[in-house]
Amino acid sequence: MSDTPAYRIPPHGSPATCPPPRGVPPFAPLRVGRGGDRLRRAVRRKRRMTAAGLAVAAAALAVSGPEAQASRSEPPPAPASPRPAAVRLVSAPVRIADAATVRLLRAGDRVDVVAAGGPGHPGAEAGRTRLVAAAARVLEVPPPEPGTAEAGALVVLSVPRGTARELVGAGSVSRLAVTLC
Repeated sequence: MSDTPAYRIPPHGSPATCPPPRGVPPFAPLRVGRGGDRLRRAVRRKRRMTAAGLAVAAAALAVSGPEAQASRSEPPPAPASPRPAAVRLVSAPVRIADAATVRLLRAGDRVDVVAAGGPGHPGAEAGRTRLVAAAARVLEVPPPEPGTAEAGALVVLSVPRGTARELVGAGSVSRLAVTLC
């Protein structure tokens, strides 16, 4: 080994000499920032495989379950009880004999409407009462009309159509009263 360097430093002002060329050793290419992407793809692939496995298991259970086998050999069972037809409610204005009782009512209250016979009401037996509407919902209590306190007060009830007809008929031949439910 000598003390002289592989190349000489030229004196100031003289042309520069370059070091001798050296070969570059072979190496694998570097991929920067791709490791996280590989992990993400692997997780996504695993999720897809899990979802596909669950779908196959659900389909197998649906095809081979005891209810599926029973449904293939027998006709479908009839419903236990048919649903009752929907009851259509209507608004029925009703004149109640006691105006003070009507002032106690508020919208949303439930009341029973009772028809009471009495003197001066033809077609109604004296002392007899009958239930005309049970648990009718009060929709509105209109303000009292001046000079009609002795004739009673008006209440608007929500009742089925058939009950509304009974209320009209009972109101024409007897006095109507309400009780809070």
